[in-house]
Amino acid sequence: MKNPIILICLTLFPLLLSAQNKAEKTILTLLDRQIMAWNKGDYENFMVGYWENDSLMYIGKGGVTYGYQTTLANYRKNYPDAASMGTLKFDIVKMKPLGKKHYLVVGKWHLTRPQKGDIGGHFTLTFENQQGKWVIIADHSS
Repeated sequence: MKNPIILICLTLFPLLLSAQNKAEKTILTLLDRQIMAWNKGDYENFMVGYWENDSLMYIGKGGVTYGYQTTLANYRKNYPDAASMGTLKFDIVKMKPLGKKHYLVVGKWHLTRPQKGDIGGHFTLTFENQQGKWVIIADHSS
């Protein structure tokens, strides 16, 4: 090849794509584990995907709240029993890298709740890679 820039791009593109695919696979696995934990009524394992920090941001109908413990307490308060929790399902709409350390995930959530009525909405999750581990640092669910 006469143009070294083209050669470099052709060499690096598969590596970048591979890293992106690995990140997406890891994030999707984390989300699948959250679904399984939720459907077992296991709040603690559902929260494993979240950043354990006071700066974790959750945006919902009630506005913005901060903190891992606050988010966990709100899940427990808003979904106090198996009938309220129902069966969770996610549909991923879009995954987009926001640089090397961040990912944006947009999706739909749905709770099948035969006793209380089904509910659902959309979510936007911001993931950050912290020391090789992807965690949710911001969750906007409506």
